[in-house]
Order: sequence, then structure tokens, then C-alpha cells
Amino acid sequence: MYGKELILDLHKCDEGKFTRDSIERYFKLLCELIDMKRCEFYFWDDVGVPDEEKQSLLHTTGTSAIQFILTSNITIHTLDLLRKAFINIFSCKDFDTEAARDFTVSWFDGELAAETIVERI
Repeated sequence: MYGKELILDLHKCDEGKFTRDSIERYFKLLCELIDMKRCEFYFWDDVGVPDEEKQSLLHTTGTSAIQFILTSNITIHTLDLLRKAFINIFSCKDFDTEAARDFTVSWFDGELAAETIVERI
């Protein structure tokens, strides 16, 4: 196996967890939990954007972020108005998918709507 990707769809999340501070803390704690070395980290959201340019559709209002790790990346896309979060954890280093899933569901206080594990060969 070359790598593994855990794909999580969470619904009915606590939208209060969709802040920059909370998402950054989530990445830090998740990386500690699954023993990943953090590298660059970026947000893509409406912070600092003029009101007339902000996203306003249900399926686009939210925050995206990427945490590069030494062995690949972890991404999140939140939909604030729908209280959904979509998370992808990909690494060519093995990691505990159950621990990552359980921590993620707990952190965002959501319901697991879908989980997919892809083994890269």
C-alpha cells in the first residue's frame, strides 16, 4: 500500500466549531493523535472580504483549510449554514483511521453521515 485516505462527511455539527481558531486547534490535536508532522497551513474563507463579495449560498458559505503534513495533507470544508463538514486525511504514512474518525466526530460534535477509506496502491 502506498498510502491511505480517510474521507469523512459530518452533518449536524456544532457550527461554533467552524471558526479559524477551532479548525487550527483541530488540525494540531489531530496531527498529534495520529502522529503526523505538521508543515504549512492555509485558510480559504471570507474573513476580511467585503460583504458584497462574501459567499452567500448554502453550499458555498463556510471555511476551507488545508494542513500540509510531511507525508501529504489534511483538508476541511465547512458549510456553516448547513452545519456540515467534509474532511479528507491523506498520508503515505499509515495512521489509525478509527482514532482519526472518532476524534473528528467528537471535535465537531456532529453525526457521521459517510466514511470512506481509500487505500492507494
